[in-house]
Amino acid sequence: MTEESPKEEILINVTPREVRAALLENGILQEVTIERAARRGITSNIYKGKVSRVLPGMQAAFIDIGLERTAFLHASDIAKTNSGSTGAEQAPDIKDLVREGQDVLVQVLKDPLGTKGARLTTFITLPSRFLVLLPMGSGVGISARIEDGSERDRLRADLEDILAEDKRPDGVIVRTAAEGASRDALRADLAFLRKLWSAIQVQCSKARVKTLVHEDLPLPIRVLRDMVTSDVERILVDSAPDFEKMKTFTESFLPELTPMLEHYQHRRPIFDLHGTEDEIKKALGRSVSMKSGGYVIFDQTEAMTTVDVNTGGFVGHRNLEETIFRTNLEAAVTIGRQLRLRNLGGIIIIDFIDMEEEDHRLRVMQVLEQSLTRDHARHQIMPVSPLGLVEMTRKRTRESLGHVLCEDCDHCDGRGFIMAPATVCFEIFREVIRQHRQFEFDEALVLAHQDVIELLLDDEANTLAEIESQIGRSIRLQPESLYLKDQFDVVLI
Repeated sequence: MTEESPKEEILINVTPREVRAALLENGILQEVTIERAARRGITSNIYKGKVSRVLPGMQAAFIDIGLERTAFLHASDIAKTNSGSTGAEQAPDIKDLVREGQDVLVQVLKDPLGTKGARLTTFITLPSRFLVLLPMGSGVGISARIEDGSERDRLRADLEDILAEDKRPDGVIVRTAAEGASRDALRADLAFLRKLWSAIQVQCSKARVKTLVHEDLPLPIRVLRDMVTSDVERILVDSAPDFEKMKTFTESFLPELTPMLEHYQHRRPIFDLHGTEDEIKKALGRSVSMKSGGYVIFDQTEAMTTVDVNTGGFVGHRNLEETIFRTNLEAAVTIGRQLRLRNLGGIIIIDFIDMEEEDHRLRVMQVLEQSLTRDHARHQIMPVSPLGLVEMTRKRTRESLGHVLCEDCDHCDGRGFIMAPATVCFEIFREVIRQHRQFEFDEALVLAHQDVIELLLDDEANTLAEIESQIGRSIRLQPESLYLKDQFDVVLI
């Protein structure tokens, strides 16, 4: 008995300067993509760049593509002229591949993230509905998500025949959506991609250096190309102009998707369906509560993301090991969904609650793997380490949901915490003593947050009296409503 595939729908919300697309499975939000006019991602865009610096020690080069920061191109991401290489073999020395001042056609692999510039490649890839064209590659690759062996063989044979007909030195990757596609559909897809590549080459020959040569599709059209699978039942769009653009696109290139498109015209906001808006807000928090009473903590840093599982209020019904096992099982499902929803990438360390039984550990790992089977981003999960941690990686191409929607706190510099009132009290005491040793004054006026003033008058009243006795001066307190909890001033009178 096979597990029934979830029913999916896609919601697209359009406002003048922002477009949001949400993927739901059985009414539960799984992924959200946000594109803003002022901060549109550049992944998959193709630029005519100029080599600004070659770094032999890093086997890399910095490329100026007209952005604020120069982009990064590693030697392993550079196609060797007329080699048909796919980059799998050992890369030659960077000095033999590029030189300073050289023009180079590059594609963005990763958006600029934090303080890092964009990551580039010269192995251009051009995706369509069924195929990805590799102008610098060769051969036929099949998506790992197409699991049926006979279908994989059929697709490979069809593409090899089509490529043999033209005898052109390029390669293709067969996408998941191609499962069940006819040979004619594959041939038409390939013909379209080859025309597009020819147009890009012409555009590149005319373009000035450090300019955009080819821009990826806008988000509503990209959704049709990349997110729609056989499980998607409908695509709701709340913008009439974008609905018409998407309909025109599907009628021309993807006629089988046209019946799925619906123009959402109800008064209720589209992202209020299934609580989508609330789920996005929850995904910005550190803690995710589970039905059992347990919870999962997500901490995203520059180097990695750490995930901590806790039983919380879940006490179970049998014994401690069973309670831990049930909590970890639910957490594995929750983590898989949250990684997709938050679009967390790079190195991820998961700290499940320690389990004594080997069968329980294996089962939790299986559930974690299953929860990520429908994830569009490539991932790799390692076995449980000797310290009981699960290490994994998830491909990061665009910024996480938190980085798109939030910014670091100006006051705490993104640490997520400030000094406690008790700590501020002792800071005030030290400052008063420091001022007393340097200046003459009759009275010290302390301006601080209300919570700090209350603590000085209550728990720290004796300490305050000792300080007054020590310096031989009175200390007057004044609450300031506009001060933050760790802000204070000592004014000498």
